[in-house]
Amino acid sequence: MFGYLQVQKSELLVRELEAYKAVYCGLCKQMGRDYSFLTRFSLSYDCTFYAMLLMSLDRSCTGFKDGRCTCNPIKKCKYALSDSDSYHKAAAFSVISVYYKLKDDISDGKFFKKLACRMLMPLFSHWRKNAAKKYSDIDKFAEQMMDMQYEAEHCNESSIDMSAHPTAFMIANLFSLEAKNETEKRIYYEFGYHMGRWIYLIDAADDITKDIKNNNFNPFVNRRTGEIKSGEYISSVLNQSLARAYEAYNLIDIVDFKGILDNMILLGFPNVQNKVTDKINTEANNEKSL
Repeated sequence: MFGYLQVQKSELLVRELEAYKAVYCGLCKQMGRDYSFLTRFSLSYDCTFYAMLLMSLDRSCTGFKDGRCTCNPIKKCKYALSDSDSYHKAAAFSVISVYYKLKDDISDGKFFKKLACRMLMPLFSHWRKNAAKKYSDIDKFAEQMMDMQYEAEHCNESSIDMSAHPTAFMIANLFSLEAKNETEKRIYYEFGYHMGRWIYLIDAADDITKDIKNNNFNPFVNRRTGEIKSGEYISSVLNQSLARAYEAYNLIDIVDFKGILDNMILLGFPNVQNKVTDKINTEANNEKSL
């Protein structure tokens, strides 16, 4: 994932912000325990959201513990405690996601980026194997996503829906693993699918300028003409995904961390989206003025 699943900090209660930070720090600590100190640097907001959602679904948070930051021992922090494998799953997903991202960058990146990725690859390859042993389904979904993504992006008639499907499919299946019955499975799949679709498309929207410069595929840029979809069009596509995800989210029995998760869905994600689309509109206006 890419770091777009953020909270709107200004709208959180103080205790909610502390709880969010405690989950973030708890996941950071678990990544170091399960894999390596170095994997902590790959920790993202997205995997924090995943860990918090898992802890809410199985109601596994058992409280909070005072401690010190592993990366900065001078800094005091709190850790959210869990009696389930929520942290382990989120840590595994983080490591597996980074591995496949490195693999993709080696395939499509420029020389220096490829070089940096090749240097990191042996480490993350080892950690990914360890993660896949514990959570083979997560690794399977990520690998399927990469294969599907390659086909979608190299298809002559690739569409926005086709290019967003692989990530949406992966996240949908990832969330479906938590279902206890068929009804929950359908709800979790729907929520995961549209969250995954939004994640892929918001990342694509954010990377439009960079992708044009590097001659990379972008679903919002016409391959033949180079025409870029308008900010209004991109907003409407992203809004559709968020709205569908929210409809499914409302059917999930969220109890623990509900205030934080509601904040993310209703305020944090739209705020990130607005920043990205505002940037697109500003760049488009600058081009017109030239």
